[in-house]
Amino acid sequence: MEWEQLVTQMDAHLPREPWAQTLVGIGVLILTALFIQWVVARVVLLLAHRVLVLSGRRDWDKALLRHRAYQNLWYAVPFAVVSMGIDLVPHVERAVEIVGRLAHAGAWICVFIALSGVLSAWQDTYSATTRAQTRSIKGYIQIGKLVLMAICTVLVLSILIDRSPLWMISGLGALSAVLLLVFKDTLLSLVASTQLTSNDMLRIGDWIEMPQANADGFVKDIALHTVKVQNWDNTVTTVPTYKLFSESYRNYRHMFESGGRRIKRTLRVDAASVRFLTEEEAQQLMRFRLLHDYLQAKTHDIAHANQTMGELASVPANRRRLTNIGTLRAYALAYLKQNPEIRQDMAMMVRMMEPTSEGIPIEVYCFTAVTAWVEYERIQGDVFDHLLAIMPELGLRLYQQPSGADIGAMGSNLREGALQSALAASAERGLPDARMPQQVR
Repeated sequence: MEWEQLVTQMDAHLPREPWAQTLVGIGVLILTALFIQWVVARVVLLLAHRVLVLSGRRDWDKALLRHRAYQNLWYAVPFAVVSMGIDLVPHVERAVEIVGRLAHAGAWICVFIALSGVLSAWQDTYSATTRAQTRSIKGYIQIGKLVLMAICTVLVLSILIDRSPLWMISGLGALSAVLLLVFKDTLLSLVASTQLTSNDMLRIGDWIEMPQANADGFVKDIALHTVKVQNWDNTVTTVPTYKLFSESYRNYRHMFESGGRRIKRTLRVDAASVRFLTEEEAQQLMRFRLLHDYLQAKTHDIAHANQTMGELASVPANRRRLTNIGTLRAYALAYLKQNPEIRQDMAMMVRMMEPTSEGIPIEVYCFTAVTAWVEYERIQGDVFDHLLAIMPELGLRLYQQPSGADIGAMGSNLREGALQSALAASAERGLPDARMPQQVR
């Protein structure tokens, strides 16, 4: 009875004009939507915020706030209320279907944008972990966003045109060739990104070298379509992801993990300075600690070999003798073996390569005990500083092409020699200096 009286009183206060009833209905619908939105924001979303904070997922809560996942889900509530309550508004039968579809589509758009914000929050929280320093999930996050975008597009279009989503999907089959052409780079990047990550071919922080892309530096970011490489000159090269899968590049990660960095550099010895060592020179070189054992053993072997030759050993060409370039190789190898900054458990050798017009190359091949660039260059410099300084002690010279100063000095020496010869010839003939040829003077 009381309810009927209340309804009667409300009906008495309602306007009688249709347009006024429509405005009242729209106002009530809007107020109801805002009230329900406030309830959802205060109860549901606040509850989610509290749960994340109390469970120790404060980083997730901050990331969701930063990417507006809460707000976008909040915005979906009034659209949903309008979609469900628009048919209760009087005298709007013509607009019910259109407004209902638009509100329904808007609600789903807000929901999918909120889900995209959740994926972005996942990326942020993952990037703060130690695992993200080697493995990136940015490509997978972008794939997830593309899938959400595709589902949202199909669902919204099916709502707006009042068709089943299956009808929309079946229509896409006829456009598969066009879609493959349009999304060719995306599909290639998808396959490449998956292969690079699953096979552990590339990580953030890897030093890669890709000359065809002018990339030489550390990987800063791995995304679905591009990989950013910060070069040594602090420029950034953007390389398509599929190129890192289809083309070759050099990755120095395993070098850093092995703990040894290779030294492979040559000394070019002047061929004119290569000769045999005399017995006196060999005895003098024995005072070098690194050469003492080598020369002692070699001298004993050579003496025994020459003794077995008998009278043939009297000819110098038949005797075995030490060479200064062979002694240099032995000294360099002994120097590397006693150097604590050189890895002794990795390949180590000093070899003579094929002589060229630029001298005889002596290659030093070894690995340093550290991989840091600055320390590596210091160790390499120390090794070759010492070897260059020891070469004159063995009677060897480093090959160096003649420069302009060398040619100029040679010309000066030739002119000085010609002048001295002319003066000597004039003195022998008793001619005064004034009668010397003008070109000589």
